[in-house]
Amino acid sequence: MFVLVNLKTYPCDPVAVAEAVRDVDESTDARLAVAPQAADLARVAETGVETWAQHVDPIEHGSNTGHTLAESVADAGAVGTLINHSEKRLKLADIDGSVQAAERAGLETVVCANNPEQIGAAAALGPDAVAVEPPELIGTGTPVSQADPDIVEDAVEAADNVDSEVSVLCGAGISTGDDVVAAGDLGAEGVLLASGVAKADDPQAALEDLVEPL
Repeated sequence: MFVLVNLKTYPCDPVAVAEAVRDVDESTDARLAVAPQAADLARVAETGVETWAQHVDPIEHGSNTGHTLAESVADAGAVGTLINHSEKRLKLADIDGSVQAAERAGLETVVCANNPEQIGAAAALGPDAVAVEPPELIGTGTPVSQADPDIVEDAVEAADNVDSEVSVLCGAGISTGDDVVAAGDLGAEGVLLASGVAKADDPQAALEDLVEPL
């Protein structure tokens, strides 16, 4: 089970959370990673934790002020990137371009989408994984596996119908070990979460509770 902790722009200490993720990763069979802001990528990667970017743009080296270049993300120590998170939505052509840019830089990719139909379209672009995240559940503490489990099962089927090699992750509202187990029971191979760890008083304890049932 892949557990990717997105720090968004929460007012947490990215290095402290990264160290917590790293330490818990050493004690579980689950695969753990953290996605900090772009400015914190190098510092987080230096902790030894698996580090992901929150976004890369569909660009190459050149005149692209204010954009995030995939090669720069990789040079900072990231091994993968989220694309099209519901808080950073892209047009389909730009999602495709970002996937290609990430692959060019040797980055693993997870493309986020709102529903099974979008999951199918995203899977057709050839990412390593897709993540179904109904935006209305993000940050609510109510997991999609509980609120509408059909969305997860239908997303798994939609991706499999397009490309069986594309993994499906489950996001939105994940905060407990039971949520992670439920996502796996519905066919997801991983989860995205944010506030359940990034806003926790003790991120390491929150992570330990999260992976304990796995």
